[in-house]
Amino acid sequence: MTSPQPAPQVPTTDDGTSLARVHMVGIGGAGMSAIARILADRGLPVSGSDAKGSHVLTGLAQRGVRTAIGHAAGNLDLLPGGPTVLVVSTAIRPSNPEIVEARRRGIPVVQRAVALAALMTGYRSVCVAGTHGKTSTTSMLTVALQAAGLDPSFAIGGELNESGSGAHHGTGDVFVAEADESDGSFLAFAPHGAIITNLEPDHLDHHGTAAAYTEVFRQFVQRVTPGGFLVLCVDDPGTAALQAELAGQPGAPRLITYGFGEGADLRITDHRPAGHGGTAAVQVTGGVDVLLRLNVPGAHMLSNAVAALAAGMALGVPGGTMAAGLSGYTGVRRRFEYKGRADGVSVYDDYAHHPTEVAAQLLAARSVLAAADTPGRLVVVFQPHLYSRTVSFAAEFARALSAADVVVVLDIYGAREDPVPGVSGELITRQITASGDVQVHYLPSLATVPSVVGDLTRPGDLVITMGAGDVTMLGPQLLEYLEHR
Repeated sequence: MTSPQPAPQVPTTDDGTSLARVHMVGIGGAGMSAIARILADRGLPVSGSDAKGSHVLTGLAQRGVRTAIGHAAGNLDLLPGGPTVLVVSTAIRPSNPEIVEARRRGIPVVQRAVALAALMTGYRSVCVAGTHGKTSTTSMLTVALQAAGLDPSFAIGGELNESGSGAHHGTGDVFVAEADESDGSFLAFAPHGAIITNLEPDHLDHHGTAAAYTEVFRQFVQRVTPGGFLVLCVDDPGTAALQAELAGQPGAPRLITYGFGEGADLRITDHRPAGHGGTAAVQVTGGVDVLLRLNVPGAHMLSNAVAALAAGMALGVPGGTMAAGLSGYTGVRRRFEYKGRADGVSVYDDYAHHPTEVAAQLLAARSVLAAADTPGRLVVVFQPHLYSRTVSFAAEFARALSAADVVVVLDIYGAREDPVPGVSGELITRQITASGDVQVHYLPSLATVPSVVGDLTRPGDLVITMGAGDVTMLGPQLLEYLEHR
């Protein structure tokens, strides 16, 4: 006779809201599905809805999560007894019928970050923040800790190539999470350790000003628990300024710096790119130097890896062990993800949607192209994300995209924003045309992209589809066109 399984421990939010039965609106999103997966793996009942079906919903259903396609008040009855809490993502508007119904019933409605913070209670949590590189750095730290045998729990805004998942309920005492600053919700976290990869203005549609955006990071640092640590990049002006503010400040976390610059606690030297990867030496102040071998391209990815190395060492993992784990990292879905090759043309897909990210990834793509036997041209198909971001950074996008030989700009993926008259992808293409000899095209219709881009390419070219919207679906369509042209 088997003994009954113990009831799962029910997490609660800081204000005492129980996550005993959770309904999630927008459950198919990367961040939301990560929480759903962890809750289900802990044995807690979960339901959720999304606007359309996906492989994510299929995977959650296999874990016992009850899902519905489409939003309706009746979805709150998917779980017997109804939910004790409704969890929402920032993309969900207050007028959503499930939110309206939850408020009518008196069911608490909380943001995704609040639920994730409840899941991290009792763990040595490490939150990875920054304007760029959060997903890759979180993923690198997770993969290295897994290789070291710590079996961390994790919640990442992307799917690891190694496991095909962005979340896991581990048996260890470490919890690694990506911390999203876009709406300031990462202030719900109180981590043992934190990484800030860089800091430059973004998400001004929410924060309003660059100063307000920087201030929310200062507040995030104050959330690190006493005795905890903070990993900062010395190469980025924003994080370097934050380091200067915190140095010697009473009650500040233990600071650990990294980067290519002089004075870093973990200093990158002797970087030798080699196609899809490369090597570098890392000089560790007061410790043993480390040799890193990576299987992902770009100086920005090397910097992310050293941030992960620093955090792992702060958790007590030897540097050599972390380096060995990092060598096995092969990437995250939509981070310079190889989609295939057809008629001599290689196609990649990337999530970059800020000028700095675009510039860094195109530089990395150049290194991959240069290592080819017969290198061709760099072709980028870019979809701007958000009307507000396009207006704020059109000139910066134009400069970043000019690093390609052929630039194709699509219309704007509005996401949570309504269209703005007169604001389109053409704001960017006009400035590229005026600034150099790059071949530039504006294609407002997605349907025309595979054939137009296919006809623009020739054997040896590298094409990268880029952006945070539905541009990701174009890679396979382009490959199919190339196969039959």
